[in-house]
Amino acid sequence: MAVDYTVIVVYLAGMLAMGWWGMRRAKSKSDFLVAGRRLGPTMYSGTMAAIVLGGASTIGGVGLGYQYGLSGAWMVFTIGLGLLALSLFFSARIARLKVYTVSEMLDLRYGGRAGVISGLVMWAYTLMLAVTSTIAYATIFDVLFDMNRTIAIVLGGSIVVAYSTLGGMWSITLTDMVQFVVKTIGVLLLLLPIAVVKAGGFSEMKAQLPTEYFDPLGIGGETIFTYVLIYTFGMLIGQDIWQRVFTAGSDRTAKWGGTVAGTYCLVYALAGAVIGTAAKVLYPKLASPDDAFATIVKDELPVGVRGLVLAAALAAVMSTSSGALIACATVANNDIWSRLRGAVRPGSDGGEGSGDGGAKDHDEVRGNRIFILVMGIAVICTAIVLNNVVEALTVAYNLLVGGLLVPILGGLLWKRGTAQGALAAVAVGGLAVVGLMATYGILANEPIYYGLLASLAVYVIVSLATPATDAAVLAAWRERLAGRGSGPAADSADGTTSGTVPAHQ
Repeated sequence: MAVDYTVIVVYLAGMLAMGWWGMRRAKSKSDFLVAGRRLGPTMYSGTMAAIVLGGASTIGGVGLGYQYGLSGAWMVFTIGLGLLALSLFFSARIARLKVYTVSEMLDLRYGGRAGVISGLVMWAYTLMLAVTSTIAYATIFDVLFDMNRTIAIVLGGSIVVAYSTLGGMWSITLTDMVQFVVKTIGVLLLLLPIAVVKAGGFSEMKAQLPTEYFDPLGIGGETIFTYVLIYTFGMLIGQDIWQRVFTAGSDRTAKWGGTVAGTYCLVYALAGAVIGTAAKVLYPKLASPDDAFATIVKDELPVGVRGLVLAAALAAVMSTSSGALIACATVANNDIWSRLRGAVRPGSDGGEGSGDGGAKDHDEVRGNRIFILVMGIAVICTAIVLNNVVEALTVAYNLLVGGLLVPILGGLLWKRGTAQGALAAVAVGGLAVVGLMATYGILANEPIYYGLLASLAVYVIVSLATPATDAAVLAAWRERLAGRGSGPAADSADGTTSGTVPAHQ
C-alpha cells in the first residue's frame, strides 16, 4: 500500500498548494466568491462537472448499480439532465444578473422582500449538502488507512476548509479542475474497464445476474420520477450550482460549457452503474451496496492504480464539499448576516469592476474568509454527529425543492408572480416538507410530492390575490436579465427601487 499512500498524500498536498496559489488571486469579493466572473469554457465545464458529481454520485452511484443494475444510473442521470436544462434554458440569463446568491435574484425579481427567509432555506440546504460530502471522507479513509471515523472526517474536512478559506472560488476552481481530471482517469478510464474485465465481460455479467439488472427501468418508475423532482429540479435552483454559473466569462460559456458538463454527467452515471453491476458479479453478498465501490477498488485493482482511483473518489467528495461550503458561507454572510444588520444592497456587485479596490475589497474578502472558516467548522462537527448520508441528502434536497423551486422558476417564467406569493410559497413549501418528513419518514416520496404541490398552489393563489409587482421593479429586472444593468433593482427591504447603471464589461 506504500505506493497508494504516496499517491494520496501527493494529491492532498497538491490541493493545499492550489489553495495557497488561489489566495494570491483573490483580491476582491468578486474574485473570492465567483472567480472574477471570467472562467473560459474548459475550466467552466470541468469545474461544473466536478461539483455536481460528488461522493453520492460516485460511491452512491456504484452502490445503486450494485443493488439495481444498469437502472441504478438514474440518480446521477437525472443530475445530468438537470444540469443540461439549466445550461440550455436558464444559465445565460442567470449569469447576466451579476449577483452572488439565489436570494439576491429573488430580491431583484420581487422587489427586495424575499431575502432572509429564502436565505435561511438555502443555507440549510447547502449546509446539509456539505455535511453529506464530509461524512463520505470516513468511507474513503477507512479503506486507505483503516482510520477512525471521526479522525477521517476531521482530516478530510480540514483540508477542504483550508484551501477554500485561503483562496475562495479561485482555489476551489483550480482544485476542482485537478479533481475533474483525476476523476475522469480514475473512474472512467481505469476502474470501469478493469471492473468489466474482472467480472468476465458483459456476456458473463448477463449470465450471472437476473434479467432485471439490465432493464433500464428496473429501479421503478416512481423512484425515477422522484429523482427527477429532487435532483433534476434541484440542479436548476441550488446555490452551489448557481454560484458556478456566476463564474462564467460569457453567456456562451455558461450555456455550452454547462452543456458539455451535463453530457459528461450522463456518461458518468452509466459508468457508475456498470461498475456496480460488475461488483455484484464479483461480490454477490456484500453487507451494504455502498460498500461495492471500496471493495472492488481494494481487492481488484493493482498497486498504484488503486491509489489513483481512491484519489478519484476523494476528488469527487472534495469537489462537492468545497462547492457546498463556499455556497453555505456566501448565503450565511450575504443573505442572512448582512441583511440582519442592514448592510446589504440586493444585487450589488460589491465593488466589482469599480476600481476602488483597497480597504473595502480587503475587508469583504476577509469577512467571507471568516464565514467559510466558521461554516467549515460547523460542517465538520455536524458530520461527526450524523451517520446517514442518504437521509441528510434527502432532507437537503426536500427543503430546497419544496421551498424554493416554485418562487425561483415562477419569478423567471411568470411575470404575475408577486413578493407575497413568493414568501408564502417558501414558507408553506418548506414547512410542508418538514412536517411530512416527520409524518411519513425522511425517505418517503410524499413529502416532496405534497410539499411541492402546496408551494405551487399558494404561490399562484397569493400572487393573484395581491397587487402585481411594481412596474419599476419589473423594468429593472428585465434590464438585468438582458445584461444591460448591474445596479441593484431593489435597494431596501421595503422594495424601493433604484436606477440601473451600465453593465460591467
